[in-house]
Amino acid sequence: MTFGFFGAAAALGISAIGSAIGLAIAGQSTIGAWKRCYLNNKPAPFSLVAFAGAPLTQTLYGFLLMNRMLTSSQSDWFLLGLGLVCGVSIAASAIAQGKASASGSDAMAETGKGFVQYITIVGLCETVALFVMGFGMAMILAF
Repeated sequence: MTFGFFGAAAALGISAIGSAIGLAIAGQSTIGAWKRCYLNNKPAPFSLVAFAGAPLTQTLYGFLLMNRMLTSSQSDWFLLGLGLVCGVSIAASAIAQGKASASGSDAMAETGKGFVQYITIVGLCETVALFVMGFGMAMILAF
């Protein structure tokens, strides 16, 4: 099951890479937004942490999918393909979420308004990763 293990590891590893990239994008923008608040003698909203940390959850989805893959009796090639495709998809979701979070963080710090609308868009990016994880788990059972 060498290739199957690699596929399971890829589901987690690639998802985590996407989370790291998304966190870097969102975190840089959040720090910049706080800096602008301090320079303008405005309070720096702690709620921006929600934007900065949002892409982290995709690592969890990769982990959950990996665990399901490790208990699967599917073929090595199936698991390899599944892990690679799902890992890349979850990573793309995390990167998109980081970009949306960066914009939300910037807008929230500038205006002090719109948190619910901004976090809604961030949540839509999250939904892609949830669907990929869920459909990936379903494929393991279906084939």
